[in-house]
Amino acid sequence: MLPVARQVAAAAVAALLLIAGVWASWGAAQHVMFPTGRERGTMTVGRCSDDACAGSFSPASPTAVRHTSVTIDRSIGEKKGARFPVVLKPGSTDAVRAGTAGFLQAWVPLGGALLLAAVVLAGGIRNRRLTWVTGGAGLALLTAAFVAVGF
Repeated sequence: MLPVARQVAAAAVAALLLIAGVWASWGAAQHVMFPTGRERGTMTVGRCSDDACAGSFSPASPTAVRHTSVTIDRSIGEKKGARFPVVLKPGSTDAVRAGTAGFLQAWVPLGGALLLAAVVLAGGIRNRRLTWVTGGAGLALLTAAFVAVGF
């Protein structure tokens, strides 16, 4: 009975980790995955602080309006003068990186959750194949995001 309880508990913790990863990723991913009706354009980075970058926004979609200053969370790819496609969150000047790099960057929390879930599955369920697939998927997602955003 104890091995079954351990497996159920490990599966529950792994499921909770994955749900939390999707929840954390969805805040940015929804804007990248479903940009219809949102302001799309190009951001030119003007300045960066420790946690965010700001710059001008040039519209690319018919409903978009030019903004002199929009902000985006800082990541490894932003440097002063860099230009990249963004989508603005509705009703704000907060930008989310668009395109493949933005898609992968938005799902980084899920990649971390997959890696953590792999460790939990290895110790609790002890199914090597499931553990390697879960950990490999997390590592592949994080690596692809790192490469796409630029190092």
